[in-house]
Amino acid sequence: MSARVLLLLTNKPKRKQDCSLIKSGVLSVIYSVMLFNASALANALGAKSKLELAAAEVAKQPALKGKLTQGALLRGKLPAGSSVWLNGKEINILASGDFVLGFGRDAALAQELAWQLPGKETRNQQSLALVKREYNIQRIEGVASKYVSPPKDVLARIHEDNVQIASARATSSKHSAFLSDFILPAKGTISGVYGSQRVFNGQAKRPHFGLDIAGPVGTDIVAPVDGVVTLAHSDMYYSGGTLIIDHGLGVSSTFIHLSSIDVKRGDAVRQGQKIAEMGATGRVTGPHLDWRINWFKERLDPALVVDVVDIE
Repeated sequence: MSARVLLLLTNKPKRKQDCSLIKSGVLSVIYSVMLFNASALANALGAKSKLELAAAEVAKQPALKGKLTQGALLRGKLPAGSSVWLNGKEINILASGDFVLGFGRDAALAQELAWQLPGKETRNQQSLALVKREYNIQRIEGVASKYVSPPKDVLARIHEDNVQIASARATSSKHSAFLSDFILPAKGTISGVYGSQRVFNGQAKRPHFGLDIAGPVGTDIVAPVDGVVTLAHSDMYYSGGTLIIDHGLGVSSTFIHLSSIDVKRGDAVRQGQKIAEMGATGRVTGPHLDWRINWFKERLDPALVVDVVDIE
């Protein structure tokens, strides 16, 4: 009995020692896990910081959508509250940071874009190099002589037509429809393209600034994107039935040679909505739609914002 008690007494310190070792091991594991989690958290936070920094760096550059070429419509994006300039001239920008640029048929190949981020005092700059385009020559015979060399008694009418068109195209609303993908306004055959030099009855005239879609009189014309009607005229001298729709920030669509117009000035239209019918009014040799896109006074190429392959 004494020996047994002695054995128990002798083993008691060992059990304490074992418990201490186990406790120490558990604490060591817990501490290691804590260190691992802390390290992982630090790495995650570091990665997040790097991502945020990268995003911030990207935000310093305008995101541009479109082709860098003559005749192009270029849509851009900057952080909300930014300002933007093209060749030293400040251009309008939406509160969201969206803006648009347009380059005419013979635009200079070297363009300078500048912007200022919100809360900053300095401007950033970026050079834009446009691709030069080559244009076709289109010879058209059978045009009525009064449209090739208009008589003096219609000059005042032509001037008034031009004033109305210029006024409609000068609109710079806060609409953002120009950011949407455009659709073709009519079905038919492409009979004329943007930029081609026009020769009427052997006389060289101004280049063509639209996309011609030929079809029967009465063919439906639909809105290529949302917008607001800024001009609806049934009979202009050169363009006949003429309709202009504002898409925001100076971007507009013009539809000419129409036989009828279904909307009036001030109407809001939706993409795909019927707005007019194809005709043969004004200076034409056959029924067709002449669809044009402008950025204020800059005449742009509709074929650069829409797929013309599947037009028929």
